[in-house]
Amino acid sequence: MKLQHIFSTYSYQGNNGLAGIKYCSHCGEPYELREESGKMRPVCPRCGFIYYKNPSPGVSVLLVENGQVLLCKRGPGNFQSGKWCLPCGFMEFDEDYLMAARREVKEETGLDVVLQNIINVTYNFLSSQVHSLVIVLTAQIIGGTLSPGDDIEAVKWYPLQGPLPEMAFAADAMIIEEYRDEKLAEIPVD
Repeated sequence: MKLQHIFSTYSYQGNNGLAGIKYCSHCGEPYELREESGKMRPVCPRCGFIYYKNPSPGVSVLLVENGQVLLCKRGPGNFQSGKWCLPCGFMEFDEDYLMAARREVKEETGLDVVLQNIINVTYNFLSSQVHSLVIVLTAQIIGGTLSPGDDIEAVKWYPLQGPLPEMAFAADAMIIEEYRDEKLAEIPVD
């Protein structure tokens, strides 16, 4: 079995994600592009700070009950608005991935969960400015009331066997399929 770990929604080749990066976040001086570590990077000529454009860490949570998977419909103004996804989001600076996963599920679905396993880690080239590294977890519902929140306009259970609605992220569709077909190894979170 070979799992897919990289997903792309655009041609990311040659993209450095630096559009709009103009001023040093440390001292405000305009950046200069210089070669650093084999790549052109914004470097501050005043303080020497080098801006490294890194992927954003995120989490995605697979909730399955009674042969159904819980999906969230992305609200207006969001990336891939109107399409469906697993409860997911970016980690905040003061969170670890477990805190982020519980928070995102609560914000988007109204549910409280206990996290169980890591089932995959994926990399997404979502747009020229957003690349993400996502830890995918399974969880069990322990409380709360199912209700859309945050940037989600609807939450709904779908049969794990399909058909699924139009998915926002190819990674989510693959995760659901691989989970359904029992092809994912599970690593306990504790």
